[in-house]
Amino acid sequence: MTDSKQNTSSVLIVDDHPIVRQGYHMLIDNEPDLSVCGEAYDFDSALQAIQDSKPDVALIDISLKGSNGLDLIKLIRKTYDLPILVISIHDENLYAERALRTGANGYIMKHEATEKVLSAIREVLSGKMYLSDQVGTDILQKIVTGKSTNPTNPLSNLSNREFEVYQFIGQGLSTKEIAQNLELSVKTVESHRAHIKKKLVLKTSNELVKHAVEWAQSQKNK
Repeated sequence: MTDSKQNTSSVLIVDDHPIVRQGYHMLIDNEPDLSVCGEAYDFDSALQAIQDSKPDVALIDISLKGSNGLDLIKLIRKTYDLPILVISIHDENLYAERALRTGANGYIMKHEATEKVLSAIREVLSGKMYLSDQVGTDILQKIVTGKSTNPTNPLSNLSNREFEVYQFIGQGLSTKEIAQNLELSVKTVESHRAHIKKKLVLKTSNELVKHAVEWAQSQKNK
């Protein structure tokens, strides 16, 4: 907590883009009931910042260079009693439920108005969950009926590990390179690739690579 503000809730910002961190830092510190207690840019620095600053809530981007934000959330949830709000550029329909299953308390898109970001932080701090109205309704519908109100994105059927492998394929990495990055055996990665192809109804490895690369490119263009 900053020295200039007393009785405020402290926020840790985890994002690998300095300009984004600066923007959220200024936004949050302008609020009378919130203050930024630290910033982090990757897996290790986030864990260190949590240990050092003991925040009341963590604002985390799940796309961190050299690490997976979902893995970070999972580890935080196992180790600390810390509310987590995910803030991301990625499609809420695809990532929100995955983030919540991993242990996040809320999910908000980066393009949302600053007022909504602040509201989301306060909701999570109060012990509530935060999602957009549409996605919240969709997830509730799935819990009650087992069916989504919207057509399901096939990628949502992938496990977190399969989705991670899929993302690396989209970045152009070979099976051996993916195995090295994830510290898995080549055989295990090949097994994940086979499961991904089956779930996405793709017949060949070339179709899988094309599908993953096109998806990765679409994410960059958002």
